[in-house]
Amino acid sequence: MMSERSHNLEKIRPQISSAQITDNMSDDERFQNVSLRPIIKLQNDLFLVVFENYIVRRKNVFYELTIQKRLDYIVHAIQKDLKFRNSLKGMVIGQFTVEEYKHYLLNSSALNKRMMSMIIKRLQDQIQFFDKTVLI
Repeated sequence: MMSERSHNLEKIRPQISSAQITDNMSDDERFQNVSLRPIIKLQNDLFLVVFENYIVRRKNVFYELTIQKRLDYIVHAIQKDLKFRNSLKGMVIGQFTVEEYKHYLLNSSALNKRMMSMIIKRLQDQIQFFDKTVLI
């Protein structure tokens, strides 16, 4: 039986109609579409504000970069800054049901890669969110 926590977590997740589930997909792909995509979409606004804070804490260098360098900056921040990466990971894992967490533990390394690449893509696709003039 599903716990109340699990039920409530699943209830607040957005539905993603494009997330296809097929018999021949891998366990990781199924987990990505059933769990990771809805959680990452749910946490989107938080990811934006967290990354905005990351930019500010690093002296707003991001705002001086070209678009391509900004896209690279996002990748670098998430791939190379382990503290920041772990913080993002925690924002996703904290939304897992107990069952999902147990599944995640079976292949956490590959699932972490999927998770981070999805967050990178989401931030890059919304790069205009960060396109503000810096207030001094």
